[in-house]
Amino acid sequence: MPTFRAMRLLHTSDWHLGRSLHGTDLLAEQEAVLSGLAAVVAAESVEVVLVAGDVYDRAVPSADATAVLDRVVGRLLSAGAAVVMTPGNHDSARRLGTFSGLLSAAGLHVRASTPRLDEPVLLSDEHGDVAVYGLPYLEPEVARHELGTEGARSHEAVLGAAMERVRADLFLRPGTRSVVLAHAFVGGGVASESERDICVGGVDLVPASVFDGVDYVALGHLHRPQTLSPRLRYSGSPLAYSFGEAGQQKQAWLVELDGTGLAGVRPVPLPTPRRLTVLEGTLDELLADPVHAEVEDHFVSARLTDPARPTDPMRRLQTRFPHCVHLEWTGAGGAADARSYQERMRGRSDVEIAGEFVQHVRGVAASAAERDLLARALGAHGRAEAAR
Repeated sequence: MPTFRAMRLLHTSDWHLGRSLHGTDLLAEQEAVLSGLAAVVAAESVEVVLVAGDVYDRAVPSADATAVLDRVVGRLLSAGAAVVMTPGNHDSARRLGTFSGLLSAAGLHVRASTPRLDEPVLLSDEHGDVAVYGLPYLEPEVARHELGTEGARSHEAVLGAAMERVRADLFLRPGTRSVVLAHAFVGGGVASESERDICVGGVDLVPASVFDGVDYVALGHLHRPQTLSPRLRYSGSPLAYSFGEAGQQKQAWLVELDGTGLAGVRPVPLPTPRRLTVLEGTLDELLADPVHAEVEDHFVSARLTDPARPTDPMRRLQTRFPHCVHLEWTGAGGAADARSYQERMRGRSDVEIAGEFVQHVRGVAASAAERDLLARALGAHGRAEAAR
């Protein structure tokens, strides 16, 4: 008796090609981790790689970002997998869908057309057909016209209308297993710092029940991997895009479909080209403490606790941590002054006001010599104004 093998799909999302971390370009790290997916395809005999939205970080990606996508997809196709991707809220659906008809012949299936979202990519294995439906990110004010549901003004409403079309198409394909890619904030998901808000009119949350009736839903938008139900999951982003995600193990989901539907899902850990670390302490402590030697090559966010703001802290930090990209000074302390600006300035001289500014910025009061310098500078300025 022949043994039937389950179809394997690799669920990814939120590549955000072209994204930076506090102004530092991440394309090299993005290409490194995404190119590693080709090794997973080969090792796990993956037939299809799914990309559930936010392929790029902006609607008009740079030439370098598009070149990375070209190389990454080429490696995935060469490894033996087809690729199905949909646009997210960061992408331009029209741009991402350019030449989609031609690209599908090579194995790259871009599902970017809202009116045609119920036309699946049809794949076959020993058990029969698998229909993969790609739902582009549905902006309610645009999608309700494209779907012919004028009264649908929330993300839930337009996604509900889209899924009705999907289920209607599936009804005509008895015995066909089904996968849906969707970019949405689904109830039960936990957000990170690095997602762009997709709230429209105060309503962005979509109940999981919207996706009833399909075997697996590959979700995108939230950047941490999450399981909402066995068949409804977020893969998360392949890289950490904020220091709030430091320490997260990034992953993809390996999805298996047998003859009856979903057979199993397991995580596939992704490599971390450069880790993110948050350090806290005085500048001298961070520069000298040997315990930090193991994170010197990480992306670093430094929280400085010096009582006075140090001089040129970023340059000094980068002598030890060349990939320090963010710092904040937390050493001043003290409760915020609730008085209005007018109340705080009333009855005070220019020198007193300037001295308070120095203390606010630096954390310690101006010295006597500094106050004298401020007084002379303000006096000279006043005389120059009077002479005009």
